[in-house]
Amino acid sequence: MFRSFGDPSVDDKKGADWGEDLVSAVASKTITHLFTKSESVQVSVRCQPASKLLQGTVDSFKMNGRGLVIRQHFRTEEMWFETDAVSLDFSAILSGKIDLRQPTQAIAQVTLLEADINKSFQAPLVKQRLENLTDEKLTNLSGGEPVSFRDVRVSIQPNSQMQIFAQAILPNGEFPVALSCTVVVERRRRLRFQNPQFLPEGIPDQQQGLSQILTGVLAEILDNMVDLDKFNLDGVTLRINRLETEGEKLIFSGYAEIAHIPNNP
Repeated sequence: MFRSFGDPSVDDKKGADWGEDLVSAVASKTITHLFTKSESVQVSVRCQPASKLLQGTVDSFKMNGRGLVIRQHFRTEEMWFETDAVSLDFSAILSGKIDLRQPTQAIAQVTLLEADINKSFQAPLVKQRLENLTDEKLTNLSGGEPVSFRDVRVSIQPNSQMQIFAQAILPNGEFPVALSCTVVVERRRRLRFQNPQFLPEGIPDQQQGLSQILTGVLAEILDNMVDLDKFNLDGVTLRINRLETEGEKLIFSGYAEIAHIPNNP
């Protein structure tokens, strides 16, 4: 069956497709530029009827990105979100920008790989929290000299558990540290490393006493290190409702409050 040239249903669909494709393309470009690197970013927009777009309203954005790198050093394996209805400045879209007329919320999920978490311990922002430490507990062990923790490595375990290994650098040598802990979310924005337990397996008997003390100190440092507010993009506030481990993955589920679309990563 052939539709006539002026069939309203055809015109509406063409208008919806054109509008949704335009917004999707602009949003995809904008979101891609928020990250230092990205392997893929796919954005889809739903807007029915198409006339709503001319008024600057879309029903929802959906984004799925893989291999997204935040602040040069922090890679996420996958990130997706879906917004509520969004009010946009349509004239900005025509000039290649996404400007929100009012804040919106989105449900979100972020997946981190164990390998990427381990790489993040090489980031300057993280290393400065672990090296040349002059905490009184540590300097009492080192004769007043700074102490560093290096070669930090995590192993993701079932049921939100982690094992963490590192080397403590003291003036008189290196000492292995090892612990297991439970990773939990506090106030939807902080990661806490709770119930740390020293793991003596593989550590020489003569080093276990000092290693256990150093392990406790490292656990305290990590427990106060990860605050999501430090990783928020301009105009975007992340909150976590749920954390779970799956194989070598750490998965966060929550939501984002979007006041405006950031211009820079």
